[in-house]
Amino acid sequence: MAAYTKVLYISIGFWLILGVECFIGGFHHVLTIKSGGSVTIPCHYDEKNPPQKKYWFSGIDQSKIYTNTSEENPSVIDHPDQSLFTVTMRNLQNKHTGDYSCVVETDGLSTIRYDLHLRVQPAPDVSVVSSSVSGHEGGNVSVQCFYSSRYQNHPKQWCRYKDESCYTVGRTDTSQSSSVQISDDDGRSSFTVLMTGLRLSDSGWFFCSAGEALNPVHLTVIKDKRRNKELLTVWLPVSAALLQLLILVCVFFTWRWKQRSKQDKHQIIEKNDSRTIDPIYCEPEDPVIYNTINDERSNDPIKDKTYSTIGDAPVNAAKPPAGALIYSLVGPH
Repeated sequence: MAAYTKVLYISIGFWLILGVECFIGGFHHVLTIKSGGSVTIPCHYDEKNPPQKKYWFSGIDQSKIYTNTSEENPSVIDHPDQSLFTVTMRNLQNKHTGDYSCVVETDGLSTIRYDLHLRVQPAPDVSVVSSSVSGHEGGNVSVQCFYSSRYQNHPKQWCRYKDESCYTVGRTDTSQSSSVQISDDDGRSSFTVLMTGLRLSDSGWFFCSAGEALNPVHLTVIKDKRRNKELLTVWLPVSAALLQLLILVCVFFTWRWKQRSKQDKHQIIEKNDSRTIDPIYCEPEDPVIYNTINDERSNDPIKDKTYSTIGDAPVNAAKPPAGALIYSLVGPH
């Protein structure tokens, strides 16, 4: 009795500490699994501020199983590239029925990101044919979700785990996307989800729900290589044509440049040929005439004086031979 009381007090203390975060972090869901079955549960966390520790908490025995430990059942694996860790529980039995939580821890403060009640029973309330589906980029994928008769009149939804955005059967609102169609299969206790025009960003975790009961489904969108091949088939000829056009343009401009260079050179030659060199005639200087005058005057004490004068010969005067000087002798007066 004392041991039971101790466990009860520990449980109450834990929920008092994390109760507010539990209310903020998510709402209560019921996951029903067939006896002997298995399930994988995604636990998302903030990608901008990844927590220091992540673990799976069991309300049954207050145990914590941290990510990437050697524990195999359940196994808790971190996927930092997707900002989530997954919890896989196998060979479930009645003893596993209870409350569980996805918890993250930063600076010693624990926050519940997601909580649920797991119930193991002979037949699940909500189930799918396969918990993992795939489709090609740009293609379609269809998921059929089954529910028990007790949920016949409950809302049926297809939701994304990450942000819990949901699409509801029989309801039209502004959040509905044309790429997701959800319809109730009358009289067959199931509804069908059809996702068209798949994008790579559609990959991730979803769940079918009827009332509070749910079942997780993982969707993988495969990059369509055929589509890439078709794009290559279209773009290769276009690229080749553009390349040829570019080469022709380059050849044309190269030819024009060469032609222009030849024309410029020819014009320069013609301009040089048209120039005339006018002969320059230098008129020779007028010849210099030397005149020598002898003055022999009887009354002059100094006889035989000789006077020389230099004068310019008239232009029209007879020119002496080259290098010749003209001497004019004048006798005594």
